[in-house]
Amino acid sequence: MNKAQVVNGVIASILSLINELIAEASIMAITEQQKRLVKASFTKVEPIADTAAELFYNQLFKYDPSLKKLFKSDIKSQGRKLMAALKLAVSSLDNLEKLIPVLEKMAVTHVDYGVKVEDYTPVGNALLYALKQGLGAEFTPELRNAWIDTYTIMATVMRQAAYSDYNPNSYHNTKYYNRAA
Repeated sequence: MNKAQVVNGVIASILSLINELIAEASIMAITEQQKRLVKASFTKVEPIADTAAELFYNQLFKYDPSLKKLFKSDIKSQGRKLMAALKLAVSSLDNLEKLIPVLEKMAVTHVDYGVKVEDYTPVGNALLYALKQGLGAEFTPELRNAWIDTYTIMATVMRQAAYSDYNPNSYHNTKYYNRAA
């Protein structure tokens, strides 16, 4: 292999990496308006945090009953942990660099609990369900999309940290979930 071939190979590798980073950056972006919407809506969820958590877990276990075995502790205390994690995430939307290491650590810990890459799907759907139930008519399509984008960022960061073969650009969850739930 001559010097030109080596240089061309290095350039091709760098361009490939740049393209991956650009694709990832587009996944990792939410607008200022979406941040405002998520923050404002979460202030309305906080006073009903216990109810929201109960709605979340009830719906999660309807979507995928097999997930119930992952929760060894009292579900009410787990609900408080969920709401605390959401509060941290929402309050860190303006500083994702601070949030990312926390999410990464949480993701690795969740693997030890038995969480699989596909489990993030029903979690996101249960979150949307709980928000819709808790916020009622205030859960507009715009707010829903803001939460979807926010959760997508969180789930992407966590999946990438916990599962070395996870690629957000090519991953497709093929697991079946209860839709009638």
